[in-house]
Amino acid sequence: MPETAAELRAGFRAGARGPTAGLAPGLRQANFLAVPADWAYDVLLFIERNPDPCPILDVTDTGSRHTRLAPGADLRTDLPLYRVWRDGRLVEEPTDVVDVWREDSVTFLTGCSFTFDSALTQAGVPWRYPGRNVAMYKTNRQCRPAERVRGPLVVSMRPVPPALVGTAGRITALMPSAHGAPVQIGNPKQLGIHDLDRPDFGDPAEAEPDDVPMFWACGVTLQAAVVASRPPFAITHAPGHMFLTDVREPQVTAPE
Repeated sequence: MPETAAELRAGFRAGARGPTAGLAPGLRQANFLAVPADWAYDVLLFIERNPDPCPILDVTDTGSRHTRLAPGADLRTDLPLYRVWRDGRLVEEPTDVVDVWREDSVTFLTGCSFTFDSALTQAGVPWRYPGRNVAMYKTNRQCRPAERVRGPLVVSMRPVPPALVGTAGRITALMPSAHGAPVQIGNPKQLGIHDLDRPDFGDPAEAEPDDVPMFWACGVTLQAAVVASRPPFAITHAPGHMFLTDVREPQVTAPE
């Protein structure tokens, strides 16, 4: 079984697919968005104004298919599953985007909550979605708009035993590059979420009866912004199918 991020990316390049939750523990995973250069400033401003769902890790030069986060990787081939958008509509979910890549593309890589899963596991927080994708939901909260880019906040949800809610909150608060502290704990209706068993993206979690739902800002917010803002062309990762970087996340422990 491949273990390093580079080995896993090579597998994706060869056609392997599947959610990246639990892969390459300790390394940062990243959301992926590529837009034409004439939309890049608007997206960058949106990201700067909404750092919780969009913690920036890297922005490429125009047309570049490489990132400093993983030297030698090819952003057109090294994710397990992509989404291609035209005028805000999803038109294709390919395993590579070589044929549709535009030389005027600017790519944004932003932090992902999969990065903190290994820290939570080490702290004894049980993982409620083994082998599955995390549950993600569109909320009733609107992000701060920027020029042509707007859209709702998307959150990921992890069910946590009551005794470990404080631990999970303290650990993730120390990891702002992976969305930081939860945005809501225990009351999904405050976010406009009425049925946890019907996520907008990903899979329902296998929660225990007394688990508390904890919600973190999610990078799929950028995909919701693509739908709302309708750029003429965009490429994203498929939700939960992240770009695996070679950057190690600093280890954290929950403060008392």
